[in-house]
Amino acid sequence: MAGEVIVDALPYIDHGYDDVGVRESALAMVEEECRRYRPTKNYLDHLPPLNSTAFETPLMTNEFERIQNRQPMETLSMKRYELPPPPSGKLSEVSAWQESIENSMAQLEHQWVRSLNLELMLDYGPEAWKSYLEVFTAMQAKAQLQLQQLRKDMQDINWQRKQAQTQAGERLRSLEAHWVLLVSKNYEIETECVELEKVVHAAREELQKLSAQTAQSPQNENQDPIPEQTNGHSRETESNGNVSGEEPDESSNESQ
Repeated sequence: MAGEVIVDALPYIDHGYDDVGVRESALAMVEEECRRYRPTKNYLDHLPPLNSTAFETPLMTNEFERIQNRQPMETLSMKRYELPPPPSGKLSEVSAWQESIENSMAQLEHQWVRSLNLELMLDYGPEAWKSYLEVFTAMQAKAQLQLQQLRKDMQDINWQRKQAQTQAGERLRSLEAHWVLLVSKNYEIETECVELEKVVHAAREELQKLSAQTAQSPQNENQDPIPEQTNGHSRETESNGNVSGEEPDESSNESQ
């Protein structure tokens, strides 16, 4: 299957990660791969463009521009709290004084609203804060439950992974032992085969020698057989058909 990743590492049963030089060797391999890797220009084309200003407000944008331009921060303006009189050139104008009076009335109303908010906060602030704390505590308890569930899920996954790797390790060790046994048997069979080949080769050489000796002396087959010796006399056939040293047959004597 295309894109399938085969994981061949079993960290729960593999050993040797803490040995001297293993970490250095792994880091050297990573550095070597980083030096050989040359990223192409289009390997991120399947991703959407990065929008780094998605959460910026106009105020944040202006502040970032100010920081980028290395401009000083504007001081807090206290102009709205001031009660300036009309300019010296407009002291005789009624409209200028009217604007000053309206400004002072707006400032007075603002201060009155602030004092009213403070009184309301003194009366209802503790209860509102308690209600907020209760909501916040409920949210915290819910988050804690979610965190505990996530940790439990992670522990279950790790336990399942460990159990699967332990079973796989036992299976691998069993297969490895069986493989070693088969290799040992194959080695023994090969050794016996080599010995048998030596025996067969020696027997073939012996047969070839015997065949050569038989082929070199064919005249011995045409010679008469050596007569047998019986009590110091040769067993030759006489003209009467009897063998020397044997008594004549009675029936033959009678016929004579």
